[in-house]
Amino acid sequence: MYAIPAALRGRVFTVADAERAGLTRRSLQGPRFAMVRPGVYRLAETEPTLRLHAEAARLVLPPGAAASHTTALGLRGLHLGRTFPLHFSISTWSEVERRGIVLHRRQGRLHPIELDGLPVLGPRRTFVDAATLLSSRDLLAAGDWLVAHGEVDLLDLRAYVIESHLDGVRRARRIAPLVRDDVASVQESHLRWELHCIGLPEPEVNVDILDDQGRWLAKGDLVFRRWKVLVEYDGWQHERDAQQRQWDHLRREQLEAAGWRVIVITAADMRNPRSAAIRVRQALQQAM
Repeated sequence: MYAIPAALRGRVFTVADAERAGLTRRSLQGPRFAMVRPGVYRLAETEPTLRLHAEAARLVLPPGAAASHTTALGLRGLHLGRTFPLHFSISTWSEVERRGIVLHRRQGRLHPIELDGLPVLGPRRTFVDAATLLSSRDLLAAGDWLVAHGEVDLLDLRAYVIESHLDGVRRARRIAPLVRDDVASVQESHLRWELHCIGLPEPEVNVDILDDQGRWLAKGDLVFRRWKVLVEYDGWQHERDAQQRQWDHLRREQLEAAGWRVIVITAADMRNPRSAAIRVRQALQQAM
């Protein structure tokens, strides 16, 4: 069995790349290789990640194409909506059509940034672009995530959508005022969206809770301070160990002793997010 050239490991490559490395076209049809897209291959052992597919797309797209929309979000680490087709943008005229790729023709300079060697549109523009593809609740999650991960400043994002005239900006302008700092998870964003949709007051996000003497009690996910209602998103998928369970129990006891109502929303609850939001509304009504 022939050796696989080291230069081909962990990446995509064209037929020409393979031939330069000493392989034949026929060898690419064997079980040690996999076609990513026509004319572009990977080793069968190389994981077909989003980044790998984006690198393959770059090999067949015109120079100047940059990842955009939900593909740009995914390359940053946030996977919302459909992975395919991939979305790229270009500022020059091109009639290139490639299976599994949407190439958006844009006006003006794109100003892409390099993300581990791949050209990707900036986070502010990506937020607006994603508004053409994502639901409102997922767009809120995208905005929360971009801010929480330091990709963009919250005030800068809001200013950008006011000044922008890109496709998607109307939805982006509706959602940007709801984006917050320090949101811990996509599910937390989705829960905030449901609370907003049924008209509940805006909760504080991931803030400290103190007792009447000023002693720290907890850091709460979604805090309705006026009503002393705390909403916690519990995303655990597996059983906690005994020490963690004990800590959670004592923490809740302390909060309840200080007059707080604690509503725990689990991943299972978020399969019916409207029902979860109604539970929060009922807790607020009971606290009034």
